[in-house]
Amino acid sequence: MNIFTKSLLISIVLLYAIGPVRGQASKVWVADNGDGTYKNPIIHADYSDPDVIRVGDDFWMTASSFNAVPGLPILHSKDLVNWTIVNHVFRDQNPREVFNKPQHGGGVWAPSIRFHKGEYYIYYGDPDFGIYMTKSRDPRGDWSKPLLVKEAKGWIDPSPLWDTDGNAYLVHAFAGSRSGIKSVLVINKMSPDGTRLLDDGVMVFDGHEKHPTVEGPKFHKIGDYYYISTPAGGVATGWQLVLRSKNLYGPYEEKIVLAQGKTAINGPHQGALVDTQSGEWWFVHFQDRGAYGRIVHLQPAVWKNGFPVIGADPDGDGTGEPVLRHRKPNTGRTHPAATPQDSDEFSGSTIGPQWQWHANPEATWAFPFPTRGVLRMNSVRLPEGYKNLWDLPNLLMQKFPAEEFTATAKVKVEPRFPGERFALVVMGLDYSLLGVEFRGGKLFISQSTAKDADKGTAELRSEPVELSSRDLYLRVNVAKDAMCRFSYSVDGTRFTDVGQSFKAREGKWIGSKVGFVFTRPGVFNDAGTADIDWFRFEK
Repeated sequence: MNIFTKSLLISIVLLYAIGPVRGQASKVWVADNGDGTYKNPIIHADYSDPDVIRVGDDFWMTASSFNAVPGLPILHSKDLVNWTIVNHVFRDQNPREVFNKPQHGGGVWAPSIRFHKGEYYIYYGDPDFGIYMTKSRDPRGDWSKPLLVKEAKGWIDPSPLWDTDGNAYLVHAFAGSRSGIKSVLVINKMSPDGTRLLDDGVMVFDGHEKHPTVEGPKFHKIGDYYYISTPAGGVATGWQLVLRSKNLYGPYEEKIVLAQGKTAINGPHQGALVDTQSGEWWFVHFQDRGAYGRIVHLQPAVWKNGFPVIGADPDGDGTGEPVLRHRKPNTGRTHPAATPQDSDEFSGSTIGPQWQWHANPEATWAFPFPTRGVLRMNSVRLPEGYKNLWDLPNLLMQKFPAEEFTATAKVKVEPRFPGERFALVVMGLDYSLLGVEFRGGKLFISQSTAKDADKGTAELRSEPVELSSRDLYLRVNVAKDAMCRFSYSVDGTRFTDVGQSFKAREGKWIGSKVGFVFTRPGVFNDAGTADIDWFRFEK
């Protein structure tokens, strides 16, 4: 390895090293009410397909990360309500040559996290490559390089089970778009070390008749019964099934244990059944909120007649419906409010773990610059045949953290090449940005919007306004229904609106994101720079 390559790798590691959790709870969404109760969602951000385990007094969560990197987030909580991001499993995604370019909707689907013989395991499906496994003795530390346990198209949503007799198994679903089959669950026998499958599988459930789009199974053995907790009915409109049998391969009894009922919480399903130290049971699931992504809810669960009843059950039929407010789980003590990180002061040697790129990054795209207390972003040349931002890898983004918020960045833009553009972006299938562009030796600001960006449509740009300073405050206000409005300031006090209101839209299997991109149209031996002093979320 030459010195140049080594320095790039070191820079990437430093950029994403997860240090101590910085800052306080979010200013825009906190689930802990401070009076012994909580409100849903517990995380008002796009952590889709969440899975949670408890080990001792600690709860650990992971979720789908798709094409974004760093990938496979690890979140930690002491009480199931207050969560922070503490790690990611990998810093780039393999096969690297594939994920060096954005693979929207591909990558990590519906992981399961488990603890077995002193090690933490995560299994996840990549719909184009197969089922992967990674493990660690410390969730906050290094995880093993993901191992391809089963090479296959469309094998998704795996969940392992180590039985009491020493045998190991894996239940999983299928993505019809890749495999040509769907709405069924299959169990494979697995090597005890969890590294390979030993057979072609046994089908244990067919949901076509009553439970279409069965997927996302989670495997448990409780007492004498095998349980498979599995969602059905589709992302936005589904319900939660629980299957049980004393025989691994069935037949399985079935029961709908959670549905929307008379509530406004659509599609409450796909997640984790987990207990506390005091013996309580809880269910963590998502709700699809369009541009806001699949936000995370927490429901109480009680066991009746061998099945969990999740949420409230006003008619007593054993099928629960979601609650919006409830007392917090009994974990033996009270813990302070905490939330996944959102604002970032960029004052240290690492950036916050909330930031992700749209593809595997190159170290030269951005560096923490602690001497100046900024994140230094460099302009990146646009690829040949560029149409819009959809296919660019160098978007540094994070999830929407609440239904309503204002996000402001303090930046200093120092361009060096005509056509360089630094932008604050709201990104999805449609996107809009507040761009600062260098033309004719001057800086201009304007809004650019692309509808159906995934189809290659060109941006429409507002009339540019000449700027009097390179020190700027760029802002986006997000109101209900994901309505966005951009503005800027040169003094941080008086803000001027730019362009028109824009309705944010979800991406491919993800919610809309907010962040930055810096581009240039041609070859030049010294990129222009943008120093981001801070990025803050406020109500």
